[in-house]
Amino acid sequence: MYNLYAIFVLGFVGLAGPAFAGDVARGKALFKDCRACHSIIDETETPVVRGGRTGPNLYGVIGRHAGSVPGFHYSTSMIAAGKSGLRWNEEDFVVYVRDATAYLRNYLDDANARGKMAYQLRDVQKARDVWAYLQTVTRPGGF
Repeated sequence: MYNLYAIFVLGFVGLAGPAFAGDVARGKALFKDCRACHSIIDETETPVVRGGRTGPNLYGVIGRHAGSVPGFHYSTSMIAAGKSGLRWNEEDFVVYVRDATAYLRNYLDDANARGKMAYQLRDVQKARDVWAYLQTVTRPGGF
């Protein structure tokens, strides 16, 4: 499923251990870029973080099946990834935010797969920091 690039990145991320744990404060600062497209709105419709609507609501993203926020129009590839079992975890998130389309092509083993997210957060540690922040502002498991 994964090409050598993804295996390398996942291997690096897996070996990172506590020395590379996410920094919540840095993740909060970095999330300001994410807010251009994403909000975090809880199940009572209360904004935790106000942001755009180009991307799905990230409330409950921890452990949620990919492509599953009701009412959001995902790419068919993202929906397929969720249906095939992709649940958001730190390792997949870190690789996904580097290049959404490349990740989905690898995950689905489909050269035609496409992701809608254009933003790329290529720095692995920064991606871990954003993930650490998301863990503090969202409950696990989705809606």
